[in-house]
Formats: sequence, C-alpha cells, structure tokens
Amino acid sequence: MAKKSSGDPDAPKKLSTYTIKLDDAQMAKLRAVCVDRSWEPLAVAYTNFAFKGPNVNVSAYTSGKVVVAGKGTEEFVQNTIEPEITCQAKLGYDDVLHPEWFTAHAGLDESGKGDFFGPVIAATVIAEMPAIDAWIAAGVKDSKKIADAQILRLDDLIRRTPGVVVETCFSGMTKYNELMGRPGANLNRLLAWQHATALNAALNRKWVPWGLLDQFTEQPLVQRELAKKASAPFDLKMRTKAEEDPVVAAASVVARAEFVRQMRMLSEKFGDTLQKGASAQVKVQAHEIMRRFGAPALREFAKLHFRTAYEVVSEAGKLDELPLKAPAEKTEWR
Repeated sequence: MAKKSSGDPDAPKKLSTYTIKLDDAQMAKLRAVCVDRSWEPLAVAYTNFAFKGPNVNVSAYTSGKVVVAGKGTEEFVQNTIEPEITCQAKLGYDDVLHPEWFTAHAGLDESGKGDFFGPVIAATVIAEMPAIDAWIAAGVKDSKKIADAQILRLDDLIRRTPGVVVETCFSGMTKYNELMGRPGANLNRLLAWQHATALNAALNRKWVPWGLLDQFTEQPLVQRELAKKASAPFDLKMRTKAEEDPVVAAASVVARAEFVRQMRMLSEKFGDTLQKGASAQVKVQAHEIMRRFGAPALREFAKLHFRTAYEVVSEAGKLDELPLKAPAEKTEWR
C-alpha cells in the first residue's frame, strides 16, 4: 500500500487507481457498502455493479475484478477495502468461537422502546447456516449501526430468504396506551408478552430447540410468558449485546424496519416527519399534535407513560382534557 504524500518530492504518490480480485461474498459486501452509503449507481459495461461515490468510482466486473478510481481511492482502500472487504471474514472467527450461532435457532430483539413516538416492536427470526452466511455477506448487523434508508432493503432480504421464519408483535398506539394505562402495568412485562407471542408464532411455523434474546431485564419474563404458550420445551438464552449473533442481528433489523414503517404512517397522519427519541424537538412536535388535533389525540402518536407526555400536556394546560399521572420526582445522584 502506498503511503500518503507528506510534501516530500521523493515520497510515493497518492494512490488514484486500485485493482483487486474479490470472491462472491466479498463482492456482496462491497456492493452493500456502496448501497448503504447511498452512492449513485452507474451503468458500466461488463460489470455486476458500479457506483459513484465522493471522489471515487467503484466498478465490479463479472470476472471478479474490482477497479477503484478517483481522488478518494487511497482513503477508500485504506478505510473500507482492506478492513471491511478483504480482511478475514468475521464468519471465519465466529464459527470457531461461537459455533452455536450458525446452527438452526431463533433470534429475538425489539425496537422503539426508548422512542416517545411510535410503537414498541418485538421480532423473532428463525434461521440456519446458509441464510446466516448470506446475511453476513450482505451486511446484516445490529440495526443501530444501519441507516434507516437501508433497513427496509435488508428487512426485505431477510424475509425473502428461503427457509427463514419471521414474526413480529406490536400494538397500535391507542391500544398500547390502553394496556400501559392499566393498574400495575409495566413496559418490561408487556414487552415480554410481545416477545413470547412473536416467538411462539415463529416456533409454530418452524421448530428449533433454542433461541437468543437481547437482554432487556434480568428477570426471565419472556421465558415465563413462553411457558404459557409453547407446547414443547425451548431453551431461551438471553444476554446483553446479543446482536453479535447474526440471527439476533436479523431480528433487530426486522424490528427496526417495522418501526420505521409505523413511524412513516404516523408521520403521514401528523403531516410532517416525526422525530425519534425523546429530544426537545419531540416535545415541540407533541405540542403541535395537541394544537392541531386536541390533547386526547396524543394517545394516537405517543407513549403516554413517558415523563415527556406529562410535561407537554401540563405545559399546555391540557391535563383536564388528557388526565395523566404525575411522574415520580427525578432522583439526583451524587
């Protein structure tokens, strides 16, 4: 690899053209990188694909040869080709360290839990080795590391993979707020019920002996709910950072994709793009919802058990129209 020039006339010139031979899996990873970055597709003869990016063009020929050209060639090779495409595939390590990840099993994850607007989505994906290999090559990973623009594409890929089972469970916002408004309601228990419902539906379509859940509570809440539904023993493991398992990563993509779709529908109903999270802009939009549609309409868009809901309704002087329980005082840690 040529080094960057530091002004020394004897230093090597910056790389402006780079040619390499890639296998099919590496080609798929390279294409996924270009798509994820929203680069412009190009029509180039004899190529499987070609893209135009900032200061660099990438052409992948049917022979397996890839040509990178432009002012940004060296940066792209150093930051993308070498570490992400031509390095030893992650699968090469994980199938030794975690062989169970590549056996038939279920992955569970959720999306929307921390967002003021939109539902909480629980997703289950059941898959085995061939599908997992293809997803790794295509760039399936923890959905928090993927832009929303690419989430729907990967969700479609996962759902169309032969032999794969996908199930989701969620409630519309009005039903969600009804459930969370009941005495003793708890989000973790509701989420556990959603996970168990999606998992049981998936297992009824394709039975596997075990699954992995991205841990959201130390209590075995999902296992208890599943025991009420499942007709056969099932080993549901749970741990933090479970998205390292490719099937859990696929579940995180599916859950996030459904959340994106639901947020788009709510945004269309609102008349503008609703913000994720619970930021100051979210509070501005909550006030606008009440101004346009009345305070009770907030239950159709937002999670009313959030502190944010009480704050905006109280600030608007609308607690008589939408009675909400005052949240507990914030604890100040020293």
